[in-house]
Amino acid sequence: MPDYAIFYEWAMFAVRWLHVVTAIAWIGSSFYFIALDLGLRQTPSLPPLAHGEEWQVHGGGFYHIQKYLVAPEFLPEHLTWFKWESYATWLSGAMLLALLYYVGADLFLVDRNVLDVPAWVAILLSAGSIVLGWLLYDALCKSPIGRSTTGLMLVLFAILVAMSWGYTQLFTGRAAMLHMGAFTATIMTANVAMIIIPNQKIVVGDLKAGRVPDAKYGRIAKQRSLHNNYLTLPVIFFMLSSHYPLAFATQWNWIIASLIFLMGVVIRHYFNTRHARQGNPHWTWGVATVLFLVICWLSTAPRLPGSETLASATGERFMAAGHFAAASQAVQTRCAMCHTAEPVWEGIHQPPKDVILDTDAAIANYARDIVMQAGWSHAMPPGNLTEMTDAERALLVEWYREGSGS
Repeated sequence: MPDYAIFYEWAMFAVRWLHVVTAIAWIGSSFYFIALDLGLRQTPSLPPLAHGEEWQVHGGGFYHIQKYLVAPEFLPEHLTWFKWESYATWLSGAMLLALLYYVGADLFLVDRNVLDVPAWVAILLSAGSIVLGWLLYDALCKSPIGRSTTGLMLVLFAILVAMSWGYTQLFTGRAAMLHMGAFTATIMTANVAMIIIPNQKIVVGDLKAGRVPDAKYGRIAKQRSLHNNYLTLPVIFFMLSSHYPLAFATQWNWIIASLIFLMGVVIRHYFNTRHARQGNPHWTWGVATVLFLVICWLSTAPRLPGSETLASATGERFMAAGHFAAASQAVQTRCAMCHTAEPVWEGIHQPPKDVILDTDAAIANYARDIVMQAGWSHAMPPGNLTEMTDAERALLVEWYREGSGS
């Protein structure tokens, strides 16, 4: 029944909404605590074992915050743990990855011009690479390399560059960018779940047992928290990248992804320095601007060939539907002037979201999106600039019903 596609679309919307809300909560608390930690002051009035304090004003009141590197002399009755924001962000992101890229693997994950494999193989490569990324990162942090903050960061950057290139050899450009976000976000959440929270619980357990906690647990947790701080901005970019073909649909997309990590580090360095009251490094904005201009230049490289020229198994069903010829004619008449490799509509320089609808195979592959955007809703064409008629919209709905067997 056609309602399945509608429910599926709303399910993706709900999960995406949840993902954005939880990401705001996680990133917001992360940014706040990094700024707080860097802004702590050591004053003569500090209580025993306290490392620093900060006075803040917000919401009409004053806040007096003190930090203990290990633990205070007594364990407070109530502790607030900052972990669920991270877990909920990762879980909702994993759900969104499954709904969009795994369920729609033939269209959004597999690029037959890059690696012609069945959908289940691509899904295994996706999940396996994300898990492998965390295992490799964690092993590096625990190795002798992990004792050097700078050395570890350089090695991690080399790994991220290699993964950026590797993903473009496995998936569509869009999926490659998204997977860099999933790869990085998994490291960040695993840092919280596997290192930061367990270390804090060890400290709490020692306090309850009357033992003096080992300061190493705090140092390890702080190192992972620092990594999360510098990785946050690139992850946000990768979350948004799927909406911008200039980021993912060129042959240098893996270099663009690599430069985004550098931009994130430079921008965070500026804010971290300011929060630590160690100066005002204006040079960081110059470097970030140069990196952004290089990215803009790289995005002008020839776009990558898409697999939409080949009909997927699902697409073949829609091509065989009785109303396909008429539906294809309607799409090419009303939509293809923008959704083509070289759009002819004034002001449109790239096909929106890199969706190309100038072949029968492409139209069949995007059947669900077409009926959702131009059949059940009037979202496309924008403002109905090409004057798609109600009869044509009804035709698209009928064609989709035939192809989906509903």
